[in-house]
Amino acid sequence: MSSSRITRVEGRGLPLAGHDIDTDRILPARFLKTVTFEGLEQHVFEDDRAGRPEEAPAHPFDDPRFGGARILIVNRNFGCGSSREHAPQALRRWGIEAVVGESFSEIFFGNALAIGLVCVKAAPSDVERLQDLVVHDPGARLAVVLDAMVVRAEGLDGEVIIDLPASARDAFVSGTWDATGMLLDDYAAVERTAASLPYVGGRWGSA
Repeated sequence: MSSSRITRVEGRGLPLAGHDIDTDRILPARFLKTVTFEGLEQHVFEDDRAGRPEEAPAHPFDDPRFGGARILIVNRNFGCGSSREHAPQALRRWGIEAVVGESFSEIFFGNALAIGLVCVKAAPSDVERLQDLVVHDPGARLAVVLDAMVVRAEGLDGEVIIDLPASARDAFVSGTWDATGMLLDDYAAVERTAASLPYVGGRWGSA
């Protein structure tokens, strides 16, 4: 499982200000009809991006200054609303590998954990500091360090202490968040179990 271990995420940041940003805004409901998650990254915040007045600044996900960012910086209760796994999937496929925020919806957090999208909490004042830093210096490099439970950033005075449930942290650093990977690592055991189940081998109801 070493390939699935996540101990740190490094990269540039993307500031997304606002409280209670729900999953309907992250990914509008009409894009939930797909059979797979492929292509969802094209529709992240689509309605928010399309509905901005012409004179308004570009939405952060359209702003070329933040293109290629890997760490999203958000505020309170991010990912609330509908319990759709498509929202973290779309963010992850866009290129976001970690989210630093004041707080997260419990279901969004669980869906993010299941795909290796790191979501860590920080104090509101520290989130504001990180957002301000990235706005004024989009090229600043950030690092979410799960070993030390801090965020480090170029140009930031000191480190930002982050919080993550111990079970989630252990899952990331050990690689056990990746349930599919764990099954594939010992697929022979999966095959043995399947062979022992009569309804898998077509023996259901046999004498």
